[in-house]
Amino acid sequence: MSRQENVHQHAFSLTKEHRQTLHGHKSYILWFTGLSGSGKSTIANMVEAKLHAKGVSTYILDGDNLRNGLNEDLGFSMDDRKENIRRIGEVSKIFVDSGIVVLATFISPYANDREDVRKKVESDEFIEIYVKCPIEACEERDPKGLYKKARIGKITDFTGVSAPYEEPENPEIIIETSENTIEECVQQIINYLVDAGI
Repeated sequence: MSRQENVHQHAFSLTKEHRQTLHGHKSYILWFTGLSGSGKSTIANMVEAKLHAKGVSTYILDGDNLRNGLNEDLGFSMDDRKENIRRIGEVSKIFVDSGIVVLATFISPYANDREDVRKKVESDEFIEIYVKCPIEACEERDPKGLYKKARIGKITDFTGVSAPYEEPENPEIIIETSENTIEECVQQIINYLVDAGI
């Protein structure tokens, strides 16, 4: 017997549209992807502050934070990385349904996994932001000392060093953190949202 055979989805009276009306704005996912040290969390933090100041209801889902809770049972193998992003995709979908803008900051190295998250919501509710930064610049910053550990073998399956990173082919936004200031990158995202009417 399938685990899903006796599971039936319940239809509730309040919809995503009702919740969006209550919040006074659309809900969507800002998905920040890029190498460790590229600036994903720093930029997401500043974007959230600007959206909050405009009265937008937001929440940040951060890779390290969720690995200390929801995903604490997962490692960094390909299968575990896939499951990590699958779970975050489901949580992000719930946030969108609740009428909230979710900012998800995850290396999310595999293109198929990111595409699977995109498919969970409407076509205009997933905005992929490629936080582009050469590995040399990320390694020079190395704010958590992870690259140093990866280079001497203390960390295995480390994205960009001993595990692959698949660059987004058609992201909605590309920000280059080695070429522009954090403030300029943040403004680029805000400008996109304004131009898109969201």
